[in-house]
Amino acid sequence: MTATQSPGRASVFARVAGFAHRRRWLALGLWLAVLIGVWGVASATGSDYREDYSLPGTESQEAGDLLAEHGSGQAGDTLDIVLQHDAGLADPVIEQRVGEMLAEVAELPRVTQVRSPYDDASAISPEGTIGYATVVLDTPSEQMPVPDTERIFEAAQEAEGDGLRVELGGDAARALAEGEGGAAEGAGIMAALVILVFMFGTVIAAGLPVITALFAVGSTMGLIVVVSHAFTIADYTPYVMMLVGLGVGIDYALLSFARYRQELVDGARPEEATTRAMDAAGRTVFFAGCTVILALLGLVVLGLGSLQGLALSVALTVLVTMLASLTLLPALLGVFGERFARQFTARAEKRAAKGKAPAGTSWRRLAGGVQRHPVIALVLAVGAIVALALPAMNLRLGFNDAGNDAPDSTSRQAYDLLSTGFGPGFNGPLIIVAEGGDGGAAAAAQAAADELGGTAGIQAVTPPVPTEDGAIATLFVFPESAPQDEATSELVSELRDTVLPAVSQGSGADYMVTGATAATEDYSIKVAERMPLFIAIVVGLSLILLMVVFRSVLIPLKAAVLNLLSIGAALGAMTLVFQEGMFGVEGGPIEAYLPVMVFAVVFGLSMDYEIFLVSRIHEEWERTKDPEHAVREGLAHTGSVITAAGAIMIVVFGAFMLSPERMLQQMGFGMAVAIFVDAVIIRCLIVPAAMQLLGRRAWWLPAPLARILPKVELERH
Repeated sequence: MTATQSPGRASVFARVAGFAHRRRWLALGLWLAVLIGVWGVASATGSDYREDYSLPGTESQEAGDLLAEHGSGQAGDTLDIVLQHDAGLADPVIEQRVGEMLAEVAELPRVTQVRSPYDDASAISPEGTIGYATVVLDTPSEQMPVPDTERIFEAAQEAEGDGLRVELGGDAARALAEGEGGAAEGAGIMAALVILVFMFGTVIAAGLPVITALFAVGSTMGLIVVVSHAFTIADYTPYVMMLVGLGVGIDYALLSFARYRQELVDGARPEEATTRAMDAAGRTVFFAGCTVILALLGLVVLGLGSLQGLALSVALTVLVTMLASLTLLPALLGVFGERFARQFTARAEKRAAKGKAPAGTSWRRLAGGVQRHPVIALVLAVGAIVALALPAMNLRLGFNDAGNDAPDSTSRQAYDLLSTGFGPGFNGPLIIVAEGGDGGAAAAAQAAADELGGTAGIQAVTPPVPTEDGAIATLFVFPESAPQDEATSELVSELRDTVLPAVSQGSGADYMVTGATAATEDYSIKVAERMPLFIAIVVGLSLILLMVVFRSVLIPLKAAVLNLLSIGAALGAMTLVFQEGMFGVEGGPIEAYLPVMVFAVVFGLSMDYEIFLVSRIHEEWERTKDPEHAVREGLAHTGSVITAAGAIMIVVFGAFMLSPERMLQQMGFGMAVAIFVDAVIIRCLIVPAAMQLLGRRAWWLPAPLARILPKVELERH
C-alpha cells in the first residue's frame, strides 16, 4: 500500500472509502461475518494462554534447567495450605481435623503429594500458632486449571471452624482472585461516549467511533484465542489488547470522523465528504498506525518470552483497528450520512446566526500567545515534564507477588500469615544450587550453608537436599527482608558476586542462585541490557518514517525527543505512585516488562498526535509558505480534536485503575499520564513554540536525503 497518487487520480484511501460507502451493507456484513466467524472458531477451540518467563543465558534459568535435568523436587510447583489457630496447632482435635482434610486434598486431581506440617517441625512457627501444609502439583502454576485450584481451596476450607483459619497460598492460588474484568473496560467506554457526545452533540455520531473500535478489538481478541494454541501468549494479553485497542480504535475513528464533519459543514455531500475525509485523515491514520506497529514490533528484539507474544498481539490489534477505521467507518458513515449532513450543517448555521466565533478561534489565540513568547512557553513546559520524569531515575523493577493481591483474597491472606509466622522473607526464598565439588555436591552445599548462616540479611538456611544421583544439592535461603524489598535484591547480588565465589574457592563446587527473586533480578538485568538496542530500533525506524512523510530532518528529531519526554514523565509518575506509594497506593517495584511495553505503546501513540498536528501544519505551509500562519491554522484545525482524542485515551487507560490487577493498574496509569502530557502540554504548547523558533528551517531536508527518500503526500491538495 502506498500513499502516493498520480495527478487527477484519487488515493487508495479515497477509493477504499468510496467503495465502502457505496457498498455499505456489504462492508458491514463482511465485518459482522468476520466477528461472528472468528468467535465461532474461538469458542470451539478454546484458549491456550500460557506464560514463558524463560531467560536463556541467565544464572536463574541455568539453575532451573539443572534442577529439572537431575529430577530435583525443588523444580516442581506447589500450593501452601496455611493454618492458624490462636490456641496452637498442637491441639489433638485440630490435628485430627487437619489430617482428614489433607487426606481429602491428596485425592484431588493435579495433586501428587501432600506434606503435613505435623511431619516437619519447621513447617510450624516458633509460637506454634501458624503452620503450612505443602501440596505438590503435577503441573506448573501458570498451567494449573482454575477449577482444580478451586477444588483444593474448597476442600481445605472444610477444616475451618472453632478458631481454625485456613487459607491457600502459592502462584496458582492467585488465579482465584482474577477474572473480575469488565468494570474497567465498561467504565472507559462510557466515559469515552460522554466525551464524544459532548464533542459531536449526538449519540449516534458519538457511537460510531466506539462501534468501530469494538468491532476491531472484538475480532482481534477472537483471533488471538485461536492463535494462542500455536504461539506463547500470556493470559493477561487480552486485557492489554482491550486497553490499547479501545483507546487507539476510538482515537483513529475520531480523527477521521472529525474531518468528515468539517467536510459536511463546508458543503460537501455525504459520499464526497466521506472520500475527502478518508483521503486526508485516512493517510494520517495509516502512518500513525504504522508507527505504533513498528514500536510494538521493536519489543520482539528483546527476546523476553511472553513479551513477544504480547507485542505481536497488540500490534495485530492496532493493525485491525486501522483497517476498521479505513473500511468499517466509511460504511457506517454511508448508513447515517444524510442524517449527519442535516444535523451538522444546521448546527453550524445556528452557530453562525448567533454570531459565535468560528470554530478554532480559541486555539488560534493560544497558538498566537505561544508564538509571541516561544522561549518562555518552551522552558516552562519542558521544565514541568522533566520534573515529573526525574523520579524515574530511581525506578526499581520486579514482579508483583501475592503481597500485592487484594487484601481479602486467600492468596494475600496466606502470604500475610506466613510473613507473620515465619518472617517476611519466607514468601520469597532463594534457592542455592551446588554442583560438583571436591567432596561431592552435598558437602559443597553444606559448606555454603555454614557460610550463609552467618551472612547479614539471611534469617535462616535449610539443610542441603541432594538429588538421587548426587550430582547436585539444593538449599533454601530465607532473607530477613520481603521478596520485593530492595534489600533482598542487594542480597542476591552479594551472594552471587562475593559470598558464594569465596565458598567456591574452598569447596571446588559451582554455585548458582535461583528462585523467584533471583529470576526477577535476571529479568531486570536482561531488560536493561537490551533496552538501548530496542530504543535505537524503534526511534530509528520512526525517524525514517517521519522523514519520508514530512520531508524534514528537524521535525522527526523534535518528535522523537518530545516523545521520550512524555515517556519519561509516565515512568516518573508510575515510580511516585506505585513504587513510592503516593496517594495511599501500596508501594512496590514496577512490573519488570512494563517500562518497555509503555515505551513501545506511548511512543507510537505520541507519533499519532504528532502526525495529525504537523500534517495539518504542513498542509497550511504548502499552501501559504508562511510558517507562523501554518502553525496557528494547524493548531486551530486540530487542537480540539487532539484534546478530545487525548481525553478519550486518558479515560480509557485511566479506567484500568479500577482493575484488580496491579500490572493493569500500573500500565493504565502510566499511559494515561503520558497521553495527558503529550496531548495537552506537548502538542498545545511545546510543538507550537518549537515550530515558531524553527520557522522555515523546520522543513529543511538535505538534497542527498531528498533524492534518496521516497516522496509521499500525507495531506490532500
